[in-house]
Amino acid sequence: MRQVVILGSTGSIGVSTLSVLAQHSQSFQVLALTAASQVDKLLAQCLQFKPRYAAMFDAKAAAELSFQLKQAGSTTEVLSGHAALCQLAGHPDADIVMAAIVGAAGLLPTLAAVEQGKTVLLANKEALVMTGELFINKVKQHGATLLPIDSEHNAIFQCLPAALQQHTHDQRIQDFGISKLLLTGSGGPFLTTPLAQFDAITPAQAVAHPNWSMGQKISVDSATMMNKGLEFIEARWLFNCAADDIEVVIHPQSIIHSMVQYTDGSILAQLGQPDMRTPIAHALAFPGRMASPVAPLNFKQLRDFTFTEPEPERYPNLYLAIEACRAGQGATTALNAANEVAVAAFLAGQIRFTDIARVNSACLTQFVGFRASALDDIVALDQQARQSAQDTLRKLA
Repeated sequence: MRQVVILGSTGSIGVSTLSVLAQHSQSFQVLALTAASQVDKLLAQCLQFKPRYAAMFDAKAAAELSFQLKQAGSTTEVLSGHAALCQLAGHPDADIVMAAIVGAAGLLPTLAAVEQGKTVLLANKEALVMTGELFINKVKQHGATLLPIDSEHNAIFQCLPAALQQHTHDQRIQDFGISKLLLTGSGGPFLTTPLAQFDAITPAQAVAHPNWSMGQKISVDSATMMNKGLEFIEARWLFNCAADDIEVVIHPQSIIHSMVQYTDGSILAQLGQPDMRTPIAHALAFPGRMASPVAPLNFKQLRDFTFTEPEPERYPNLYLAIEACRAGQGATTALNAANEVAVAAFLAGQIRFTDIARVNSACLTQFVGFRASALDDIVALDQQARQSAQDTLRKLA
């Protein structure tokens, strides 16, 4: 029985992970579940999966969860605070850690798992966007196993030669006959919306993704294609390549999840339903395979596979992220921080959809030359960039 810790179990990735684990209870046991503040949802998960531990970032929520679990006769021990999340991520009994906390909040717990040499299923792209080389160096230093969960990175991983899958962090893709990594993206809900209407886009429209069921922040990032930009940066570190080795292609059907182009002209693609339980099942079973609750594609029902290049005018955030990737760690850390602030402000109705790119651009311009390699420097830069983004928001108000 492999022991699993899920960081962010009440989010969409956490829920999907539990769905897969429920189908394989003979092979996996839930050691710990963590969440921010959703007591009712975490309570239901604890009662179903009976983890040894549960942790909530919010202390009041943790107290309420503890009370309700005791009332239900549960023996799950409840912890609280950020330190508790890090403690559980690095727990001696943990074999696998699903890192699914959205945003910068997931960085330190994910690093805690890496530093204890765990098998880390990485769904928190911000960890690599914020720390890049530092993160990968820790993976190598502590002998951790890092498996990508984002459907695009998982697709690329599946299309790599087996020998490269075992050494993605310290081998060059060119040495395995690879010329390009092709990241696909749906283009989000506004792929064909006239640009003149972008100022009037509402949060409700932005979170209504046509193919994927995701949280609000990730859904907005998908609408702006910042999500693809962050994935671009993440791919640069996951697969030890340069920005010139990666290309973004819009594929509205979300059936081909990404591709690897080889020097002999071959292109290998991974296809499947737009359902995160497929990459989760792949990573949980790696290097083997196991069943997931997802039905295979029925090619008799597929009609169109279309591909286009993302327009800079429609997706400025994507190109800001690519610019930041070329500029270095300071730029990517600052851009990620600014985007979290800007998206939160948009969801709260404080700024327009088009203002997200304005906030991000202003912050990137300010911090593009910064160098950040130590963790303390990165955390400090993250805070400075958030303050800069807040200053820009006040000017837009």
